[in-house]
Amino acid sequence: MISLGCPDRTGIVATIAGFLAELGGWIVEASYHTDPDTNWFFTRQEVRVDSLELTADELRERFAPVAASLGERTEWRISDTGERQRVVILVSKAAHCLYDLLGRVAAGELDVEVCAVIGNHDGLAAVTQAHGIPFHHVRFPKAGTDETARLAAFDEIRKIVDSHDPHAVVLARFMQVLPMELCAAWAGRAINIHHSFLPSFVGARPYHQAHTRGVKLVGATCHYVTAELDAGPIIEQDVIRVDHTDSIDDMVRKGRDIEKVVLARGLRSHLEDRVLMHGNRTVVF
Repeated sequence: MISLGCPDRTGIVATIAGFLAELGGWIVEASYHTDPDTNWFFTRQEVRVDSLELTADELRERFAPVAASLGERTEWRISDTGERQRVVILVSKAAHCLYDLLGRVAAGELDVEVCAVIGNHDGLAAVTQAHGIPFHHVRFPKAGTDETARLAAFDEIRKIVDSHDPHAVVLARFMQVLPMELCAAWAGRAINIHHSFLPSFVGARPYHQAHTRGVKLVGATCHYVTAELDAGPIIEQDVIRVDHTDSIDDMVRKGRDIEKVVLARGLRSHLEDRVLMHGNRTVVF
């Protein structure tokens, strides 16, 4: 899989296609997009592995000068779809997103290795361990009471996560704000599910905010985590209709269905290397 972004100009597609053709590469999926606002070109090329007599590392070495010829601002990566992706999941008390992801993995629908689940509460230990996955309970102090202890807890989480070198760190309703250092360390890998249709109703208790505002749609947003709360590049979103008869509990119940689906879609897109970022915007092929 070749993913690439660069300033748009003529000849980019021909350059990449010509490179692959010379190697005998069989392109099975090709996607292109140019953002007219930034003049930034995006492409994703999926190639049959049996058509190339190269390893992924060898392909990267051969492609590097080709990418450089497209300009010094070119951003690219080559991923091997034969490598099973590793995921670590962070949770708090809400169970629905974790249940859904573990169910998809158990059914073979999401072919990933869940290396560990880490929780700041221990209520989801049993279901995690029932799936044969290690659960780590990392205690956090009450919000606003002990910043030193909070940072120490995040240090412990970072050690566990980094020991697995995961392709994705999934915040499955993990109700803690990552410190800036972790946002930077896991940039482009930390994925959050926020229970509103961002940029509406950021922060805590979005369903309460939505109910107060009298909205007719509630939604969920899967996005990359950045230092700015709930403002990272968006991967996936969806909504469900509500009306004036719905209580906050009704909104929460309906919204959870959307949260599960949106998180699963967003995670799949990330793991299949379908998400290309430029600044705070994404193209999802």
